[in-house]
Amino acid sequence: MAKLKTTAAEMVANARAEIREIEPPDLIAMLDDPNVVVVDIRDVRERQRGGFIPGSVHAPRGMLEFWIDPDSPYFKTIFGEDKQFVFHCASGWRSALAVNTLNQMGFDAAHLREGFSTWEAQGGPVEKAT
Repeated sequence: MAKLKTTAAEMVANARAEIREIEPPDLIAMLDDPNVVVVDIRDVRERQRGGFIPGSVHAPRGMLEFWIDPDSPYFKTIFGEDKQFVFHCASGWRSALAVNTLNQMGFDAAHLREGFSTWEAQGGPVEKAT
């Protein structure tokens, strides 16, 4: 295999330098705010296995650009609301790349810095799939 011009880690670092990152304790404090929407981009199996942030919206990573674009046939109305969106994945890598892309599209969003991996340990509530 040829050497990559940019590694995945470099892409994540570059994205993180461009986006707003929310620390877990700060997002915990925002959970009761009706103007904040937490968006979980993990695979459905990850949510089933480890649980999820109560009230979070599930939006698979592969559909985000289409779900937030009002001109797309896949547009989801939740993303047309005038709210603050905070995206997360398991460790913050996928959500950093996703939020960077969404911001480039003109969609204002932030991401949970460390993802779901440290959420519960830092006092974040978790709902288990039933």
